[in-house]
Amino acid sequence: MRNISTILSVLALVLTGVLFYLHFNGNKELKKVSVEAEKTAHNSFRIGYFDIDSLQNHYEYFKDVLEQMKKKEASMNNELNQLNNQYQRRVQQLQSQMQSLGQAITEADQLKAQNELATMQRNFGERKASLEQDMQKTQVENMATLRKTVEDYLKDYNKDKGYAFILSYEPGLLMYYKDTMYDVTGDLIKGLNAQYAAKKGKP
Repeated sequence: MRNISTILSVLALVLTGVLFYLHFNGNKELKKVSVEAEKTAHNSFRIGYFDIDSLQNHYEYFKDVLEQMKKKEASMNNELNQLNNQYQRRVQQLQSQMQSLGQAITEADQLKAQNELATMQRNFGERKASLEQDMQKTQVENMATLRKTVEDYLKDYNKDKGYAFILSYEPGLLMYYKDTMYDVTGDLIKGLNAQYAAKKGKP
């Protein structure tokens, strides 16, 4: 009986020793694995960036769109100037007619002239609002197309680059430090221009 008790005590002591060993050695191994994983994650977490100003200045598609928008704006301003000139000429004509009639002018004539000018002003305001709304819609559509083109290109570009993020940078943005090693602006402009040239060359 005493022998069994002694054997059980020895076994318990051995098992306790084994558990202590596994516990502390296992933690070391886990820590080692954890540190290695952290190092790998740290080394693989890269953030690239591109300069918005440079992209706008050198991307041919953006320059073409900007030129189209300038022409559209010039056309809008030209039409509004013509409408305004028509209004001013009509005001002068009516004033001249009123002066020539002198005392013979009737209240009905005055009311008719006022209604005509009010209608011209209303038409001008409505046309101006319509043109500006169309201009704004075109701008939004162009920016959405530009954004999607850049995003789609960067998805392909980053397949073998391994960046976790690729951010856009512009002057005034809160960025205290940027390493030019991670500047992908040149690659982006070159790739986008080649893509755009190929697209323009298609019949």
